[in-house]
Amino acid sequence: MRRQIIVMFCSLFCFALGPARAADQTAGQERAPNRGALFKVRSGEHALYLFGTIHVGSRDFYPLEPRVAAALKHAPVLALEIDPLADPQKLARAVQKYGLVGPGAAAPSLSPEWRRRLDALLKQYKIEPETVAAMKPWLVASLLTVSEFASQGYDATLAVDAHLARQAHDRGQKVIELESPEGQMGLFGNLSPAEQLLFLQETIAGIEDKEQARQAREIAEAWRTADIKALDALAAQAERDDSFSGRFVQKVLLDGRNPALADSMAKLMARENNSVAAIGVLHLIGKGSVPELLRQRGMTVERIY
Repeated sequence: MRRQIIVMFCSLFCFALGPARAADQTAGQERAPNRGALFKVRSGEHALYLFGTIHVGSRDFYPLEPRVAAALKHAPVLALEIDPLADPQKLARAVQKYGLVGPGAAAPSLSPEWRRRLDALLKQYKIEPETVAAMKPWLVASLLTVSEFASQGYDATLAVDAHLARQAHDRGQKVIELESPEGQMGLFGNLSPAEQLLFLQETIAGIEDKEQARQAREIAEAWRTADIKALDALAAQAERDDSFSGRFVQKVLLDGRNPALADSMAKLMARENNSVAAIGVLHLIGKGSVPELLRQRGMTVERIY
């Protein structure tokens, strides 16, 4: 399985969010099905709700089911990987630092054959070549992935993170960031030029493979229906992926980030009771997941669904 499409969908930032669109937050809420994955973590007298998100969305994702909606409504704090409604300049600076080549420099170049294949995808997604000329290969790969989601009907501006952030900000609740755009993008920026090109090539090949569209639909459906078996199967497939991008995603973007995410949640629980933490659903399943790390700290972790 091509790993990039899963991670950009479920686990990492979505750099193309832009302004969050309003989604219906109440109508039909009493009938709304389970979405994603929901855990309740207890430590001493304090509890934390841990909700698994994906970083794109569609209108039929909403409203979220009553337990999530109620937990968010009464939470003193909403913790997100990144607050998509926070200072856009912070995101712009991170893109400039890690995603774009410097003045007078050139991005690592693809071979003529790979360039032809990239140009075909840019044309398919109606992206002008000038748009990606200054982008490093990993950022081009991210743009292609978001564009593939859009072609399947999944909108970055309807992302679950943005939906939760909008509700919290509208209520005047405190929203904190567990990570930063610079920290997330720096993980890609640390790749060598050759590794970035390989990451881009695997992204191109994965999108050209028509299986990719099917996989995107399967991922969305697993999240939409809170299908535990399907989500656990995705985690197992991820762990078996031995492609370069698969290893990078598993070791760096998931295993490498989970301990710090767990640390931040433990600190939040020590300060606040009944907060909500919403992070990419892949961080909540599989070996070395955030819930497992919290269990290892002696906390009680209940998987609600």
